Amino acid sequence: MSKKENEILETVRQIFTSYLELNGHRKTPERYTILREIYSTDGHFDIETLYIKMKNNKYRVSRATLYNTIELLLACRLVVKHQFGKNSSQYEKSFKFQQHDHLVCIDSGKVFEFCDPRIQDIQKSIEKSMNFEISHHSLTFYGRCKKAGDGNCENCFQLAK
Repeated sequence: MSKKENEILETVRQIFTSYLELNGHRKTPERYTILREIYSTDGHFDIETLYIKMKNNKYRVSRATLYNTIELLLACRLVVKHQFGKNSSQYEKSFKFQQHDHLVCIDSGKVFEFCDPRIQDIQKSIEKSMNFEISHHSLTFYGRCKKAGDGNCENCFQLAK
């Protein structure tokens, strides 16, 4: 892990600890292990994949603990949840990560991240014209990759993380 990644991990650990203490939750090693595993994961993940990854790494964590910890991490805004179409819920770390939006290929189900500064400009304009403070947003476009058609989209395999 890089110095920056270690600093982020220490900061999210402190945020999580404060949240747990403030809300009367136990500070268990399993919860911190889950937090560390999430913050060492790039991109999106689902709970089942995270569970298998943790089991393969010899971590002793139950599915129930994983689901409960994800709920706590959502509540303290260290993780964000996405529901991309019919697919199961996807999650990603959210602390100190660039605002981005998503493209979902409806043939393959692959999710692509993109960032377009014009969206931030639109958000600022809406805040000003509507006298509204936007805390966050979620934007997802659904469609097909240009090379799609038979469900074996080459573009998805080249672009997906």
